[in-house]
Amino acid sequence: MGKNDFLTPKAIANRIKAKGLQKLRWYCQMCQKQCRDENGFKCHCMSESHQRQMQIFGQNPDRVVSGYSEEFERNFLDLMKRSHRFSRVAATVVYNEFINDRHHVHMNSTQWATLTEFVKYLGRTGKCKVDETPKGWFITYIDRDSETLFKEKMKNKRIKLDMVEEEKHEREIQKQIEKAEQLKNPSEAEEDEKKAVIKEVNLENGMKIGFSLGGGSVVKGEKGESSSTARLVFEDEENEKMKAKGRIERKENSGRKNALEELMREEEKAKERSNRKDYWLCEGIIVKVMSKALAQKGYYKQKGVVRKVIDRYVGEIEMLESKHVLRVDQEELETVIPQIGGMVRIVNGAYRGSSARLLGVDTEKFCAKVQIEKGVYDGRVLKAIEYEDICKVA
Repeated sequence: MGKNDFLTPKAIANRIKAKGLQKLRWYCQMCQKQCRDENGFKCHCMSESHQRQMQIFGQNPDRVVSGYSEEFERNFLDLMKRSHRFSRVAATVVYNEFINDRHHVHMNSTQWATLTEFVKYLGRTGKCKVDETPKGWFITYIDRDSETLFKEKMKNKRIKLDMVEEEKHEREIQKQIEKAEQLKNPSEAEEDEKKAVIKEVNLENGMKIGFSLGGGSVVKGEKGESSSTARLVFEDEENEKMKAKGRIERKENSGRKNALEELMREEEKAKERSNRKDYWLCEGIIVKVMSKALAQKGYYKQKGVVRKVIDRYVGEIEMLESKHVLRVDQEELETVIPQIGGMVRIVNGAYRGSSARLLGVDTEKFCAKVQIEKGVYDGRVLKAIEYEDICKVA
């Protein structure tokens, strides 16, 4: 067995020493060789194989460096896409994950001397969203995948279709209300005609109607008739007629009103059925984290803003105090009720997606009174809406 064969103790010891990550300055990208110390790297640079590789590099150095830079950037972004696609993460964390692979393209062979320069380059080219904080550089991957863009386009299309359907329902309700008013107007015109006919009959008869207070006085007509009995009979008949007309009017009005209220209730139930979903998260609302698994990290019962909704049930929450970004399921979140007069968003139910102002809170029934301020339902007051269906707006 030779001195440097595969199974000799010396070769095994060398492999054990070279197993972990070594210093970047002692790595030769052209030869893809990692040296353990400065002396080894110096000896490698003096070797014949390294000299041949450096001659190849000297013929076209820009092309070699640009090739290594493109490969480094492509592999780095692939790692971001796989592991941190929807997260805001520290650049050092991603870089440490990237260099875990011993066979990665090292940064000293690229056009970027430091990680900071590379992060700034990603921000300038629009491939990542870059933020500089006291804790270091943070990056967020910008997904430009065609499939993701298609899903976003389809989502916006569904939202527009839902709004069109709601406006269509509102127009139908308005038409039905106008029809009910048109049915009501002819009946009022007939009643006015009847009253006019009664007045004309009284004028033709030349009768003056009088009322006696105390029972002593007598009112005479133009023909000299002074019979109080006839006057009382006439008054009783008129009163009976007026009472009968009032009863008929009340029945007609109550019938029309009941039909209109029944129609409105049916429309409300239809909107409730169509807009009541098992998911309620939306962007721009403030929620409270109720996950006990996050209590050790100090996030339990802390509030945050929903920055992004993933697959309808998971939200990316930016905590208000620490500014950390968490990914939490909606089962572990709770809506937040603002002070009276604050703005809320209706996140579920018939008026889902509408913005409203909080007018009052009923703590016994766990419901609130709100007034819608924007959209097709502007000005409508909802007297009893559950706490779970409204949430404070950031």
